[in-house]
Amino acid sequence: MAGSKEIRTKIKSVENTRKITKAMEMVAASKMRKAQDRMRASRPYAEKIRHVAAHLSYTQPEYKHPFLIKRDVVKNVGLIVVSSDKGLCGGLNTNMLRMSVTQMKEWETEGKNIKVSAFGNKGLSFMTRVGADVASNVTGLGDVPHLETLIGSIKVMLDAFEAGEIDQLFISYTKFINTMKQEPVIEQLLPLSGDKMGSPEGNWAYIYEPEPEPVIDELMTRYIESLIYNAVAENMASEQSSRMVAMKAASDNAKTVIEDLKLVYNKARQAAITKEISEIVGGAAAISG
Repeated sequence: MAGSKEIRTKIKSVENTRKITKAMEMVAASKMRKAQDRMRASRPYAEKIRHVAAHLSYTQPEYKHPFLIKRDVVKNVGLIVVSSDKGLCGGLNTNMLRMSVTQMKEWETEGKNIKVSAFGNKGLSFMTRVGADVASNVTGLGDVPHLETLIGSIKVMLDAFEAGEIDQLFISYTKFINTMKQEPVIEQLLPLSGDKMGSPEGNWAYIYEPEPEPVIDELMTRYIESLIYNAVAENMASEQSSRMVAMKAASDNAKTVIEDLKLVYNKARQAAITKEISEIVGGAAAISG
């Protein structure tokens, strides 16, 4: 059995660790609420632009945007992987990256080439390790998503689609369900489908001034950017929720370890006291005898 001093040192170490995990839990809880507010605040804009894009997809204008045209043969696939920059968030990144790799293997089995755009340090490190073709990346996202930070990597993939270098574009991220549940998903971004955007209420067309091409080009680009921004916002809310739950579990485990160590310490201390009493009684008996 370890000595009392050694056990006291262990108890102090675990207590210090518990203070850290408890503080991280509280910080994650605060950031989670803010991330959820940002995620909800972005939804009205995304919903409105989705309605407009849905109308455009069901109309028959003189100009059909490339994002709406389905390719007959799919040989090249693009995948945007959204992960976190930091760890200590449970299985958030692991589950999403495992799903992404499984899907990539299926595409490779079908003979498709894959280009990857990595958002977040964890996703970039993983995709580099597995030898993926990383066409663009962005790290250091922070706690608040900024579209100007993402726009460069997004444009690389959109330009590749328009140039015919990729025939489909997907995004992989962790969707926020609630505080205790986050679900990794892979969704198709391009080409845009009517199912994704939904059916418009009624059939009506737009009047373009001066020409439909620049208006539709700008709208479709903004729509895809809003989808990716929402995915990043969802992933950040999921990250903070997962980190809060992981740190709470760590704090609870540390509390259990501390209680067990204190029990061992008390037993060791009692054994030492009993031994000292026995030695005193034995010494007294030897002297009197």
